[in-house]
Amino acid sequence: MPGSTSLDRLRFASRFTDALPADPVAANQRRQVEGACYSRVAPAPAGRPHLLAHSAEVAELLGIDADAVADPRFAEVFAGNLLLAGMDPYAACYGGHQFGNWAGQLGDGRAIALGELTDVDGRPQTLQLKGAGPTPYSRTADGLAVLRSSLREFLCSEAMAHLGVPTTRALCLVGTGDLVMRDMLYDGHPAMEPGAVVCRVAPSFVRFGNFQLAAARGDIATLRRLFDFVVAEHFPELAGAPAPAAALFAEVVRLTADLVVEWLRVGFVHGVLNTDNMSILGLTIDYGPYGWLDDYDPDWTPNTTDAATRRYRFGRQPHVGHWNLVQLANALHPLVDDAEPFQAAVDGYVSQFDDGWRRMTAA
Repeated sequence: MPGSTSLDRLRFASRFTDALPADPVAANQRRQVEGACYSRVAPAPAGRPHLLAHSAEVAELLGIDADAVADPRFAEVFAGNLLLAGMDPYAACYGGHQFGNWAGQLGDGRAIALGELTDVDGRPQTLQLKGAGPTPYSRTADGLAVLRSSLREFLCSEAMAHLGVPTTRALCLVGTGDLVMRDMLYDGHPAMEPGAVVCRVAPSFVRFGNFQLAAARGDIATLRRLFDFVVAEHFPELAGAPAPAAALFAEVVRLTADLVVEWLRVGFVHGVLNTDNMSILGLTIDYGPYGWLDDYDPDWTPNTTDAATRRYRFGRQPHVGHWNLVQLANALHPLVDDAEPFQAAVDGYVSQFDDGWRRMTAA
Protein backbone atom coordinates (compact mmCIF):
# COMPACT_ATOMS: atom_id res chain seq x y z
CA MET A 1 0.00 0.00 0.00
CA PRO A 2 1.23 3.57 -0.59
CA GLY A 3 3.29 4.86 2.32
CA SER A 4 3.33 1.48 4.04
CA THR A 5 6.30 0.31 6.12
CA SER A 6 7.35 -2.94 7.73
CA LEU A 7 4.92 -2.09 10.56
CA ASP A 8 2.10 -2.99 8.16
CA ARG A 9 3.60 -6.41 7.55
CA LEU A 10 3.28 -7.50 11.18
CA ARG A 11 0.62 -10.16 11.49
CA PHE A 12 -0.89 -10.78 14.89
CA ALA A 13 -2.61 -14.00 15.92
CA SER A 14 -5.28 -14.44 18.58
CA ARG A 15 -4.63 -17.91 19.99
CA PHE A 16 -5.82 -17.02 23.49
CA THR A 17 -9.11 -15.46 22.43
CA ASP A 18 -9.74 -18.07 19.72
CA ALA A 19 -9.32 -21.02 22.07
CA LEU A 20 -10.89 -19.86 25.33
CA PRO A 21 -14.38 -18.75 26.42
CA ALA A 22 -15.08 -15.03 26.12
CA ASP A 23 -17.06 -12.71 28.34
CA PRO A 24 -20.46 -12.49 26.60
CA VAL A 25 -20.99 -8.91 27.80
CA ALA A 26 -19.43 -6.32 25.51
CA ALA A 27 -19.77 -3.32 27.83
CA ASN A 28 -16.53 -2.15 29.45
CA GLN A 29 -18.00 -1.84 32.95
CA ARG A 30 -16.55 -2.98 36.27
CA ARG A 31 -18.31 -6.21 37.20
CA GLN A 32 -17.98 -9.88 38.03
CA VAL A 33 -17.25 -11.88 34.87
CA GLU A 34 -18.49 -15.47 35.00
CA GLY A 35 -17.70 -18.44 32.77
CA ALA A 36 -15.02 -16.64 30.79
CA CYS A 37 -11.24 -16.40 30.60
CA TYR A 38 -11.19 -12.85 29.26
CA SER A 39 -13.17 -9.79 28.22
CA ARG A 40 -12.63 -8.05 24.92
CA VAL A 41 -11.85 -4.39 25.56
CA ALA A 42 -10.51 -1.51 23.51
CA PRO A 43 -7.57 0.48 24.89
CA ALA A 44 -8.37 4.04 25.95
CA PRO A 45 -7.18 6.63 23.40
CA ALA A 46 -4.01 8.48 24.38
CA GLY A 47 -3.91 12.22 23.72
CA ARG A 48 -0.43 12.55 22.23
CA PRO A 49 1.46 9.26 22.02
CA HIS A 50 5.23 9.59 21.66
CA LEU A 51 7.93 6.96 21.86
CA LEU A 52 10.21 7.40 24.86
CA ALA A 53 12.30 4.24 24.66
CA HIS A 54 12.36 0.81 23.08
CA SER A 55 14.39 -2.36 23.40
CA ALA A 56 16.13 -3.03 20.10
CA GLU A 57 16.78 -6.59 21.30
CA VAL A 58 13.10 -7.34 21.94
CA ALA A 59 12.12 -5.66 18.68
CA GLU A 60 14.58 -7.89 16.82
CA LEU A 61 13.20 -10.96 18.62
CA LEU A 62 9.72 -10.05 17.38
CA GLY A 63 10.85 -9.32 13.83
CA ILE A 64 10.19 -5.59 14.22
CA ASP A 65 12.86 -3.72 12.31
CA ALA A 66 14.18 -0.18 12.66
CA ASP A 67 11.85 1.12 9.94
CA ALA A 68 8.83 -0.05 11.92
CA VAL A 69 10.10 1.60 15.11
CA ALA A 70 10.76 4.84 13.21
CA ASP A 71 7.25 4.81 11.74
CA PRO A 72 5.24 7.58 13.48
CA ARG A 73 2.42 5.08 13.89
CA PHE A 74 4.58 2.86 16.13
CA ALA A 75 3.78 5.02 19.16
CA GLU A 76 0.11 5.08 18.16
CA VAL A 77 0.00 1.28 18.03
CA PHE A 78 1.76 0.72 21.34
CA ALA A 79 -0.21 3.38 23.16
CA GLY A 80 -3.36 1.53 22.05
CA ASN A 81 -4.65 4.15 19.60
CA LEU A 82 -4.20 2.06 16.45
CA LEU A 83 -4.83 -1.65 15.94
CA LEU A 84 -2.92 -3.69 13.38
CA ALA A 85 -4.19 -6.67 11.40
CA GLY A 86 -5.05 -9.62 13.62
CA MET A 87 -5.06 -7.75 16.93
CA ASP A 88 -7.93 -8.77 19.23
CA PRO A 89 -7.48 -6.76 22.46
CA TYR A 90 -8.57 -8.34 25.72
CA ALA A 91 -8.15 -8.27 29.48
CA ALA A 92 -7.76 -11.62 31.24
CA CYS A 93 -10.03 -12.82 34.04
CA TYR A 94 -8.35 -14.34 37.09
CA GLY A 95 -8.38 -14.31 40.87
CA GLY A 96 -5.82 -14.87 43.56
CA HIS A 97 -4.63 -14.78 47.13
CA GLN A 98 -3.37 -11.37 48.18
CA PHE A 99 -1.16 -11.33 51.28
CA GLY A 100 -2.42 -14.82 52.11
CA ASN A 101 -6.14 -14.04 51.82
CA TRP A 102 -8.45 -15.10 49.01
CA ALA A 103 -9.42 -11.95 47.10
CA GLY A 104 -11.87 -13.41 44.58
CA GLN A 105 -11.94 -11.95 41.08
CA LEU A 106 -9.03 -9.64 40.25
CA GLY A 107 -8.12 -9.74 36.55
CA ASP A 108 -6.20 -7.39 34.28
CA GLY A 109 -7.22 -4.07 35.77
CA ARG A 110 -4.83 -1.97 33.70
CA ALA A 111 -3.33 -4.42 31.22
CA ILE A 112 -4.74 -5.10 27.76
CA ALA A 113 -3.23 -7.80 25.57
CA LEU A 114 -3.14 -7.08 21.84
CA GLY A 115 -2.51 -10.63 20.61
CA GLU A 116 0.50 -12.73 19.66
CA LEU A 117 3.39 -12.33 17.27
CA THR A 118 5.55 -15.29 16.28
CA ASP A 119 9.13 -14.46 17.16
CA VAL A 120 12.19 -15.21 15.03
CA ASP A 121 12.57 -18.56 16.81
CA GLY A 122 9.03 -19.59 15.88
CA ARG A 123 7.64 -19.10 19.38
CA PRO A 124 4.41 -17.12 19.96
CA GLN A 125 4.86 -14.03 22.11
CA THR A 126 1.96 -12.12 23.64
CA LEU A 127 2.20 -8.32 23.53
CA GLN A 128 0.39 -6.59 26.38
CA LEU A 129 -0.11 -2.89 27.08
CA LYS A 130 0.09 -1.90 30.74
CA GLY A 131 -1.59 1.40 31.52
CA ALA A 132 -3.85 1.48 28.45
CA GLY A 133 -7.08 2.23 30.27
CA PRO A 134 -9.88 0.66 32.30
CA THR A 135 -11.25 -2.85 31.90
CA PRO A 136 -14.08 -4.77 33.60
CA TYR A 137 -11.45 -5.78 36.18
CA SER A 138 -10.27 -2.28 37.14
CA ARG A 139 -12.46 -2.16 40.25
CA THR A 140 -12.11 1.40 41.60
CA ALA A 141 -8.98 2.27 39.59
CA ASP A 142 -8.62 4.15 36.30
CA GLY A 143 -6.57 1.53 34.42
CA LEU A 144 -3.84 4.04 33.63
CA ALA A 145 -0.15 4.18 34.54
CA VAL A 146 2.31 6.99 35.14
CA LEU A 147 5.74 7.42 33.62
CA ARG A 148 7.47 6.84 36.95
CA SER A 149 6.17 3.28 37.44
CA SER A 150 6.21 2.43 33.73
CA LEU A 151 9.86 3.38 33.41
CA ARG A 152 10.68 1.17 36.41
CA GLU A 153 8.99 -1.80 34.75
CA PHE A 154 10.63 -1.17 31.38
CA LEU A 155 14.11 -0.94 32.85
CA CYS A 156 13.79 -3.75 35.36
CA SER A 157 12.36 -6.36 33.02
CA GLU A 158 15.18 -5.78 30.54
CA ALA A 159 17.80 -5.67 33.30
CA MET A 160 16.53 -8.95 34.74
CA ALA A 161 16.70 -10.59 31.32
CA HIS A 162 20.34 -9.57 30.99
CA LEU A 163 21.04 -10.83 34.50
CA GLY A 164 19.83 -14.24 33.34
CA VAL A 165 16.63 -14.22 35.39
CA PRO A 166 13.46 -15.61 33.74
CA THR A 167 11.22 -12.61 33.12
CA THR A 168 8.68 -10.92 30.95
CA ARG A 169 10.31 -8.48 28.54
CA ALA A 170 9.52 -4.91 27.47
CA LEU A 171 9.29 -3.82 23.85
CA CYS A 172 8.76 -0.12 24.37
CA LEU A 173 7.74 2.74 26.61
CA VAL A 174 5.30 5.27 25.18
CA GLY A 175 4.30 8.57 26.74
CA THR A 176 0.59 9.24 26.38
CA GLY A 177 0.70 13.03 26.48
CA ASP A 178 -1.96 12.89 29.20
CA LEU A 179 -1.74 13.61 32.91
CA VAL A 180 -2.73 11.05 35.52
CA MET A 181 -3.44 11.78 39.17
CA ARG A 182 -1.52 9.70 41.69
CA ASP A 183 -0.70 9.93 45.40
CA MET A 184 2.95 8.97 45.05
CA LEU A 185 3.75 8.90 48.79
CA TYR A 186 0.29 7.68 49.90
CA ASP A 187 0.11 10.66 52.23
CA GLY A 188 -3.13 12.22 51.03
CA HIS A 189 -1.49 14.67 48.63
CA PRO A 190 -2.22 13.43 45.09
CA ALA A 191 -0.73 15.27 42.14
CA MET A 192 -0.81 15.07 38.37
CA GLU A 193 1.94 13.03 36.71
CA PRO A 194 2.75 12.25 33.06
CA GLY A 195 1.02 9.12 31.81
CA ALA A 196 2.72 6.26 29.99
CA VAL A 197 2.14 2.78 28.58
CA VAL A 198 4.71 -0.02 28.63
CA CYS A 199 4.39 -2.87 26.14
CA ARG A 200 5.19 -6.12 27.94
CA VAL A 201 6.15 -9.27 26.04
CA ALA A 202 5.99 -12.90 27.18
CA PRO A 203 5.11 -16.30 25.74
CA SER A 204 2.16 -16.24 28.14
CA PHE A 205 0.71 -14.03 30.85
CA VAL A 206 -1.30 -16.91 32.38
CA ARG A 207 -0.96 -16.87 36.16
CA PHE A 208 -1.73 -19.24 39.01
CA GLY A 209 -4.79 -17.07 39.59
CA ASN A 210 -6.33 -17.89 36.21
CA PHE A 211 -6.76 -21.48 37.38
CA GLN A 212 -7.70 -20.47 40.91
CA LEU A 213 -10.70 -18.36 39.96
CA ALA A 214 -12.30 -21.03 37.79
CA ALA A 215 -11.74 -23.65 40.49
CA ALA A 216 -13.05 -21.40 43.28
CA ARG A 217 -16.25 -20.84 41.32
CA GLY A 218 -16.67 -24.55 40.63
CA ASP A 219 -16.44 -23.79 36.90
CA ILE A 220 -14.71 -27.02 35.94
CA ALA A 221 -15.51 -26.64 32.24
CA THR A 222 -13.59 -23.35 32.06
CA LEU A 223 -10.81 -24.78 34.23
CA ARG A 224 -10.46 -27.73 31.85
CA ARG A 225 -10.38 -25.53 28.75
CA LEU A 226 -7.73 -23.29 30.27
CA PHE A 227 -5.65 -26.30 31.28
CA ASP A 228 -5.91 -27.85 27.80
CA PHE A 229 -4.91 -24.55 26.21
CA VAL A 230 -1.86 -24.06 28.43
CA VAL A 231 -0.64 -27.60 27.81
CA ALA A 232 -1.19 -27.41 24.05
CA GLU A 233 0.47 -24.00 23.70
CA HIS A 234 3.28 -24.15 26.23
CA PHE A 235 3.83 -27.74 27.40
CA PRO A 236 2.92 -29.92 24.39
CA GLU A 237 5.34 -32.62 25.54
CA LEU A 238 2.99 -33.27 28.49
CA ALA A 239 -0.11 -33.90 26.38
CA GLY A 240 0.46 -37.66 26.29
CA ALA A 241 1.41 -38.02 29.96
CA PRO A 242 -0.62 -40.57 31.97
CA ALA A 243 -1.68 -37.78 34.35
CA PRO A 244 -1.17 -34.51 32.44
CA ALA A 245 -2.46 -32.23 35.22
CA ALA A 246 0.01 -33.70 37.70
CA ALA A 247 2.76 -33.54 35.08
CA LEU A 248 2.03 -29.87 34.41
CA PHE A 249 2.04 -29.08 38.11
CA ALA A 250 5.37 -30.85 38.63
CA GLU A 251 6.88 -28.79 35.82
CA VAL A 252 5.55 -25.54 37.31
CA VAL A 253 7.04 -26.55 40.67
CA ARG A 254 10.43 -26.97 39.01
CA LEU A 255 10.19 -23.67 37.13
CA THR A 256 9.11 -21.80 40.27
CA ALA A 257 11.91 -23.26 42.40
CA ASP A 258 14.45 -22.28 39.74
CA LEU A 259 12.98 -18.78 39.50
CA VAL A 260 13.22 -18.11 43.23
CA VAL A 261 16.85 -19.27 43.24
CA GLU A 262 17.57 -16.72 40.52
CA TRP A 263 15.91 -13.96 42.53
CA LEU A 264 18.08 -14.72 45.53
CA ARG A 265 21.18 -14.93 43.34
CA VAL A 266 20.80 -11.30 42.25
CA GLY A 267 19.35 -9.99 45.54
CA PHE A 268 15.94 -9.27 44.02
CA VAL A 269 12.81 -8.77 46.11
CA HIS A 270 9.57 -8.95 44.12
CA GLY A 271 7.54 -7.25 46.83
CA VAL A 272 4.05 -8.53 45.93
CA LEU A 273 4.14 -12.31 45.56
CA ASN A 274 0.40 -12.78 45.50
CA THR A 275 -0.77 -15.83 43.56
CA ASP A 276 -2.10 -13.60 40.79
CA ASN A 277 1.49 -12.41 40.29
CA MET A 278 2.89 -15.93 39.78
CA SER A 279 3.54 -16.98 36.18
CA ILE A 280 2.62 -20.47 35.02
CA LEU A 281 5.85 -20.38 32.99
CA GLY A 282 8.07 -19.47 35.93
CA LEU A 283 8.69 -15.90 34.78
CA THR A 284 9.13 -12.79 36.88
CA ILE A 285 5.93 -10.90 36.21
CA ASP A 286 4.33 -7.64 37.39
CA TYR A 287 7.09 -5.28 38.46
CA GLY A 288 5.56 -3.10 41.15
CA PRO A 289 7.26 -2.23 44.47
CA TYR A 290 10.30 -4.38 43.73
CA GLY A 291 13.84 -3.73 44.91
CA TRP A 292 17.34 -5.15 45.31
CA LEU A 293 19.30 -5.64 48.49
CA ASP A 294 22.09 -3.18 49.21
CA ASP A 295 23.34 -4.67 52.46
CA TYR A 296 22.33 -8.28 53.09
CA ASP A 297 19.13 -8.23 55.12
CA PRO A 298 16.81 -11.24 54.73
CA ASP A 299 14.01 -9.30 56.46
CA TRP A 300 14.03 -6.39 54.01
CA THR A 301 11.07 -5.59 51.78
CA PRO A 302 10.70 -2.63 49.41
CA ASN A 303 6.91 -2.74 49.74
CA THR A 304 5.75 -0.19 52.31
CA THR A 305 2.27 -1.77 52.43
CA ASP A 306 3.94 -4.98 53.65
CA ALA A 307 5.97 -3.24 56.35
CA ALA A 308 3.93 -4.62 59.27
CA THR A 309 4.18 -8.36 58.52
CA ARG A 310 6.97 -8.43 55.88
CA ARG A 311 5.25 -11.43 54.33
CA TYR A 312 7.12 -10.95 51.06
CA ARG A 313 10.53 -10.03 52.46
CA PHE A 314 13.69 -11.18 50.70
CA GLY A 315 14.41 -14.22 52.86
CA ARG A 316 10.83 -15.48 52.83
CA GLN A 317 10.44 -15.67 49.05
CA PRO A 318 11.27 -19.42 48.89
CA HIS A 319 8.56 -20.14 51.49
CA VAL A 320 6.02 -17.97 49.67
CA GLY A 321 6.77 -19.78 46.42
CA HIS A 322 5.94 -23.06 48.17
CA TRP A 323 2.73 -21.66 49.69
CA ASN A 324 1.59 -20.31 46.32
CA LEU A 325 2.24 -23.66 44.66
CA VAL A 326 -0.02 -25.35 47.20
CA GLN A 327 -2.79 -22.97 46.13
CA LEU A 328 -2.20 -23.88 42.48
CA ALA A 329 -2.33 -27.58 43.38
CA ASN A 330 -5.69 -27.01 45.07
CA ALA A 331 -6.95 -25.28 41.92
CA LEU A 332 -5.86 -28.10 39.61
CA HIS A 333 -7.10 -30.85 41.92
CA PRO A 334 -10.62 -31.03 40.35
CA LEU A 335 -8.97 -32.24 37.13
CA VAL A 336 -7.53 -35.41 38.70
CA ASP A 337 -8.71 -38.44 40.63
CA ASP A 338 -5.53 -38.97 42.62
CA ALA A 339 -3.97 -36.15 44.64
CA GLU A 340 -0.83 -38.10 45.55
CA PRO A 341 1.27 -36.87 42.59
CA PHE A 342 0.44 -33.28 43.56
CA GLN A 343 1.56 -33.89 47.13
CA ALA A 344 4.77 -35.50 45.90
CA ALA A 345 5.49 -32.52 43.65
CA VAL A 346 4.81 -30.04 46.46
CA ASP A 347 7.07 -32.03 48.78
CA GLY A 348 9.75 -32.03 46.08
CA TYR A 349 9.83 -28.23 45.89
CA VAL A 350 12.17 -27.96 48.87
CA SER A 351 14.72 -30.38 47.45
CA GLN A 352 14.53 -28.75 44.01
CA PHE A 353 15.09 -25.33 45.54
CA ASP A 354 17.95 -26.64 47.70
CA ASP A 355 19.59 -28.32 44.71
CA GLY A 356 19.31 -25.11 42.70
CA TRP A 357 20.69 -23.08 45.57
CA ARG A 358 23.71 -25.36 45.91
CA ARG A 359 24.41 -25.23 42.18
CA MET A 360 24.13 -21.46 42.21
CA THR A 361 26.44 -20.93 45.18
CA ALA A 362 28.98 -23.40 43.79
CA ALA A 363 29.13 -21.69 40.39
